[in-house]
Amino acid sequence: MLDESLLDTPEGLAEADHRGLLRGAAEAGARVRTAARHATEAGVGELKPDGRPRAVLIAGPGAAATHTADLLGTLAGPGSPVVRLAPTGVAPAAGALRWELPGWAGSVDLLLIATPDGTEPSLSLLADQAYRRGCSVVAVAPPRTPLAEAVAGAHGLFVPMATAPYDQEEPLAASSPGVFWALLTPLLALLDRIGLITAPPDALEKVADRLDRIAERCGPAIATYSNPAKTLAAELADALPLVWTEGISAGPAGRRFAAALAELAGRPALVAELPEALAAHGALLAGPLAANADPEDFFRDRVEEPPALHARVVLLRDRPISGLTAAPAARDVALSHDTAISELEPEEGGELETLAELIAVTDFAAVYLALASGA
Repeated sequence: MLDESLLDTPEGLAEADHRGLLRGAAEAGARVRTAARHATEAGVGELKPDGRPRAVLIAGPGAAATHTADLLGTLAGPGSPVVRLAPTGVAPAAGALRWELPGWAGSVDLLLIATPDGTEPSLSLLADQAYRRGCSVVAVAPPRTPLAEAVAGAHGLFVPMATAPYDQEEPLAASSPGVFWALLTPLLALLDRIGLITAPPDALEKVADRLDRIAERCGPAIATYSNPAKTLAAELADALPLVWTEGISAGPAGRRFAAALAELAGRPALVAELPEALAAHGALLAGPLAANADPEDFFRDRVEEPPALHARVVLLRDRPISGLTAAPAARDVALSHDTAISELEPEEGGELETLAELIAVTDFAAVYLALASGA
């Protein structure tokens, strides 16, 4: 059950936030600036790349590395494919995970390692393996870790991860906003330098500014009725979110939102891109998860009986309303099945800015849902 009264009690939210999730979301802009400074100090801006890599390989544990690879692959497009190296192992522990380079990886490829830990033995071995194959190696991880030493031994580039003092107080959640931006930002600067994406320093500063503005709009002191993140969290209290995305950049934001709901709030969610979402989730809207599926729900005891789980569409868009869009069809399909719909569309700006806004609002929403439901 969601404690909606907690959403409008900043002191209660702070007390429930044992993992520093709200602080991580609120300080995302500052984390981007610090991470960009670390990239500059590490020498990213002074690199003189000799052409574009054939492929970019990304290795790292957990959701942060997965989301980073997803977003970078979307921004880079088909020019140089971005491939995430998924780990194997018997447990999701630093010492149990294993990474291997694909057999075709060689001197024309780039290996990126992104981890909030840095003690994974297999990542250190992966850096050495890449060096022996002739791959260029870049890593973002906490300083003074075994991985930092391994990257130095592989003649690679190491960028210290932008951390906060409270990161050491509790185990870091892989979907934590602070972790995500700390790992992503230096890699954005790097791929801009080698010509794969467009993310110059002024664009990263605009991303940080946009994240600051979202933190002001979605902070714990802002009441639910004027706070888009708290509103979305309350709307999803007893719902199965069907996250429908439209636009290239909205896809990674939607997939990250679903992963954050699962890891932080313990809530399932399904993601699909428009217009194919209408066919992929059509049967769900017509089945037992539809809002009008249980006519007896009207007579349910609201105190003793838990509410039934019903689908709710969450529409994330990064396209202007005047462009070609499937949003009207999405609204018609949802309403024809008596299914409520929540919509998020960022303010105008560059691609990175609009993507940052979608990620930031949904990150706040996932955090509020986690805290108010006691996850």
